[in-house]
Amino acid sequence: MASDIEIARAARMKPISEIGARLDIPEGALLPYGRTKAKISADFIARLNGRKDGKLILVTAINPTPAGEGKTTTTVGLGDGLNRIGRNAMICLREPSLGPCFGMKGGAAGGGHAQVVPMEDINLHFTGDFHAITSAHNLLAALIENHIYWGNDLGIDQRRVTWRRVLDMNDRALRSIVCSLGGVANGFPREAGFDITVASEIMAILCLADSLEDLQQRLGNIIVAYRRDHSAITARDLEADGAMTVLLKEAMQPNLVQTLENNPAFVHGGPFANIAHGCNSVIATKTALKLTDYVVTEAGFGADLGAEKFFDIKCRKAGLHPDAVVIVATIRALKMNGGVAKDDLGTENVDAVTKGCANLGRHIENVKQFGVPAVVAINHFTSDTEAEVRAVQAYCAELGVDAILATHWADGSKGTETLAIRVAELADSGVSQFAPLYEDGLPLFEKIETVAKRIYRANEVLADKSVRDQLRRWEADGFGNLPVCMAKTQYSFSTDPNLRGAPTGHSVPVREVRLSAGAGFVVAICGEIMTMPGLPRVPSANHIRLDESGQIEGLF
Repeated sequence: MASDIEIARAARMKPISEIGARLDIPEGALLPYGRTKAKISADFIARLNGRKDGKLILVTAINPTPAGEGKTTTTVGLGDGLNRIGRNAMICLREPSLGPCFGMKGGAAGGGHAQVVPMEDINLHFTGDFHAITSAHNLLAALIENHIYWGNDLGIDQRRVTWRRVLDMNDRALRSIVCSLGGVANGFPREAGFDITVASEIMAILCLADSLEDLQQRLGNIIVAYRRDHSAITARDLEADGAMTVLLKEAMQPNLVQTLENNPAFVHGGPFANIAHGCNSVIATKTALKLTDYVVTEAGFGADLGAEKFFDIKCRKAGLHPDAVVIVATIRALKMNGGVAKDDLGTENVDAVTKGCANLGRHIENVKQFGVPAVVAINHFTSDTEAEVRAVQAYCAELGVDAILATHWADGSKGTETLAIRVAELADSGVSQFAPLYEDGLPLFEKIETVAKRIYRANEVLADKSVRDQLRRWEADGFGNLPVCMAKTQYSFSTDPNLRGAPTGHSVPVREVRLSAGAGFVVAICGEIMTMPGLPRVPSANHIRLDESGQIEGLF
């Protein structure tokens, strides 16, 4: 079979004006970036407020393994499948970061015959949103240094500058730096560092804001440093919020593209779920709900990270009420959770599949805690056997959940018809009784404990007195009603990435907490997770190049 990039390149894309017309978006409301992608104007979005919302469907997954799960591929396939059975549906995805594109993944626009296109554009610079976010973030960093250099009227304690810089690339060498070396003209030397752009609070703000006015208000609320008396200094104090909003004006508008089957898709925003809240933008999701009857969106990594944050942060803050959840699993990944080595995944092993189902079962139980009905999608690989598929279906049946084989990678929407019918039934049933995991008024540390114990099945949360004292100070300052955003390895329910399956009784160490006052949550950094990833031993970048005809190779 052809590679993902070959399939994408052979796609017969329609002009973006035709995709917009399917959604009743007038051509004047489209801001085209070439022939096949466009932004949707803010004025048009504002005029949709009186319309009824469609049904919201979340696609999540088991914990990721090197064997692959195909969450984005399944999101695309399900959206196409819903359209195939006559439902008016579209998908909402995150924009890929250059970090994983050149690091581990090589691309993140779906796969096989379930992709969003133009794939190469989406995986690379797209419409420039990430560059705008990076620029706005680093403008604020520059304004902090400049304010200190020119007299420091705000009284910033240089030891308590909390705003780091960002870059949309994996670069471990920049995690910790010393800046302003070289003499008086370069400012006052201090320790600093970089995060990846998708971990930026500005990325989170853009994905949670619902208007330009809301965006500027949130940007102004960002806490960048503290004085010696521990009082906070914000971006508004530095008069930075106006210029940052200007840089983000175009980036706030959702990006419209299409699937291989010419169905509409918003691809907008891109926070990681292991170090941020892992969901596409609220403005894209809300706009899609006004334009179609069914919206399929995804949340990053496994349900312990992406789905929990989708429910507890995005839905809580945006007033969204999800109607159904699809949990993606593969036979290969279940085998790995059952103890099979990657090189042996092609051999039938029903016992290992059954053992690995414990991970899937934990995610099913967790989703049920939020009151939203779920169905399992078995993302088919050619090495899967009928006995292995039946084992998963039997396991899920015992939990009262359907497990449906989906062959969208090979067959496109034809391979998700059965899944689409069942998902539509669940979404239309009205049985969803969504509620977040914890109340706003719970103390911050107890919110962290609630997620750790009820979602991760930990026995305890370990945190130094300094972390607990910091949380209490934020509560005293009026931030106690914020949700928590857990930064944790995606590979395990625990903080040990090598502990697969469904571990219980472990401890969750919280080594640091960060206040994202603009985004509206508190980040708890657990275990050894890094907010600036490094590249693997053999990065995908080593295999990405232009061929003799100028076509991109290695992006998949």
